[in-house]
Amino acid sequence: MDTKDIYRTAKLLIDQHGENASVEAALNADRLLDGGDFEGAAVWRRIVKAIADLQAETGTIH
Repeated sequence: MDTKDIYRTAKLLIDQHGENASVEAALNADRLLDGGDFEGAAVWRRIVKAIADLQAETGTIH
């Protein structure tokens, strides 16, 4: 997944879950990690970071 897709997904999660977006993304990462999908979990960790970046730009608490 490229950076553009990471940020697009982060924005969608923010739109859907508001300030809980990073929690949702982290839960997805944990589920994948628990299932042994290390690459998928790494992608979701990147999404967690992108959510933090986007929320910092807009001043949203995260």
